[in-house]
Amino acid sequence: MTGDVQHAAARAGDHPLLEKGARLGYAASGVLHLLLAWVTVQLAWTSGGEQADQQGALQQVAGNGFGQVLLWVLLVGFVLLALWQATEAIAWGEAADRVKAAAKAVTYAVLAFTTVSVLTDQSSGGSGGATAGLLSSGFGRVLVGLVGLGVVAVAGYHVVKGWQEKFLEDLESSPAPWVRKAGKVGYIGKGAALAVVGVLLVVAAVQADPEKAEGLDAALHTLADLPFGAVLLTLVALGFAAYGVYAFGRARHAKV
Repeated sequence: MTGDVQHAAARAGDHPLLEKGARLGYAASGVLHLLLAWVTVQLAWTSGGEQADQQGALQQVAGNGFGQVLLWVLLVGFVLLALWQATEAIAWGEAADRVKAAAKAVTYAVLAFTTVSVLTDQSSGGSGGATAGLLSSGFGRVLVGLVGLGVVAVAGYHVVKGWQEKFLEDLESSPAPWVRKAGKVGYIGKGAALAVVGVLLVVAAVQADPEKAEGLDAALHTLADLPFGAVLLTLVALGFAAYGVYAFGRARHAKV
């Protein structure tokens, strides 16, 4: 029975529609990271009132007809890429590879949900209340702390993957030099941003402070309040932009 399920998942993953959808999803990720870079630059050099996370980035384009169409395209890409990653998690590889594929499927599913929330003009602000509830108990604080350590580990993985150019293993052919350079800068920059998120989650768990456990938005606002915060945020924005450029290259060269 397990073999039948794996075979069915492999056939689904090899379907041209899903393969093209995965490439569209990588391109959608590129658009999202470029928007995130723009939001971060705005936070660095303007009043800083923007929501500096994925939802805030998507809201940047939601105010007109073209933006609405773009959001629908991004939604389709995220959904199809999540489905393709799910087939990879079921069909192929060692246990570690399956776990990575499953985690990526969840990530893109969350991005799809976030896009829907922007399209329907719904707030995702409930996460703050959920985090506050967790931090009100000892077990919840431990859980938030463990999640923070997990995010730090993921951040380290991104930095190492970028520095050692291991992202080239995800590509089916030798990419252009600009893809290689963008991938290196992008993975390191994104890893640095994730590291701040993880550290703040750990601090929130230790101090039982929900305001420090609000994800990327809280992390970037924390950087903004530091000395030379605008410079630090600009560097983070360059990392996001580089990752976005790499994602466009990956859309063309990815192993799907």
